[in-house]
Amino acid sequence: MSEQKLAAEVRTEFGKGYARRARMANLIPAVIYGHGAEPIHITLPAKSTTLAVRVANALLSLDINGEEHLAMVKDIQRDPIKQIIEHLDLLTVRKGEKVTVDVSVHVTGELAPGNVYNQEMNVVSLEAEATHVPTSVEVSIEGRSAGEHIHASDLDLPKGTVLLSDAEALVVNISEALAEAAEEVATEEAAAE
Repeated sequence: MSEQKLAAEVRTEFGKGYARRARMANLIPAVIYGHGAEPIHITLPAKSTTLAVRVANALLSLDINGEEHLAMVKDIQRDPIKQIIEHLDLLTVRKGEKVTVDVSVHVTGELAPGNVYNQEMNVVSLEAEATHVPTSVEVSIEGRSAGEHIHASDLDLPKGTVLLSDAEALVVNISEALAEAAEEVATEEAAAE
């Protein structure tokens, strides 16, 4: 995942009133914490920040008074109606550092005819280098048939990542389509009569 470069300004005012004024000026209040350092309270430009954090586990390169900080988005508070970003919590990271992230699982491919799949897990926990966090993990169901199961241990993980979720956790369950199963039962009952 590539890092997004943003210019940030240190803020000295706090509270609801300041946060409202900042948002009216198209700025997003944020805080950077981690590695035992004092939290840094900043504001970020609203438009470029909103675009940068559209992906999960976004990595931001922040320019704060000429000093570069590398941070991952830990939490986003949004307005429940307008869905605009109201505040960001950022976690300081270093190049080469390992971080724990939740990554979405995407199913690809087509099943054998007459089968359906049920995705049991939508995200898996991984440990990855902070500057190389995958955006998703793909699992192929191409040509698979009823009765097959795909567990977390069967996922093809990107190089340098380690699975933290339970290896035996069921990710995808493949079964017969119910309509076809009902037709088979009806056909068998008709043959029995």
